[in-house]
Amino acid sequence: MDENTVIDETFINEGSISEAEFNEIFAIMEASFPVSELRTRSGQQALLDQPNYHLYTSKDTEGQILAFLAVWELPELRFIEHIAVNPQRRSGGIGRKLMSSYLMRSDKPVLLEVEPPDGELEQRRIGFYERLGFYLNPYDYMQPPLRTGQADLPLRIMTYPEPVTMKEFLHFRDVLYTEVYGVSI
Repeated sequence: MDENTVIDETFINEGSISEAEFNEIFAIMEASFPVSELRTRSGQQALLDQPNYHLYTSKDTEGQILAFLAVWELPELRFIEHIAVNPQRRSGGIGRKLMSSYLMRSDKPVLLEVEPPDGELEQRRIGFYERLGFYLNPYDYMQPPLRTGQADLPLRIMTYPEPVTMKEFLHFRDVLYTEVYGVSI
């Protein structure tokens, strides 16, 4: 990361995000995630009205968004729904710094979803999170669809700062299903 990068740790929400900022964030999302792991543009924009949903950004000195972190801050856990770096600025430590800054401030367990470690790319991504202190839990997990017509997506849950028991995992899964995905249990 260079000296022109700053971390903006102020929440961005519907009242403070500009259309240009949302467009930058959504463009990074589309460049970073498969459609199966993204809401529609309107669905993503609607999250900004959710009081527990927050965006953190890393910007350069000219205000360009270099990376973002999309987080659900719930009463008993923090769920990182997306973290992504602008494709032109990857491999510079921006994502690591943004994530580390966030983790240092969390006083609750932090969860995120990853693809199963079936290929080299998935293993590298899991390794990135493990170096930050996350644990890959061995429990089967299905992410509910983010768009109409999609199927459930088999993923795994990583937790910080420690692994969870099956009982804890099931409880956290139920919290995610109801609070993040709007699924009745």
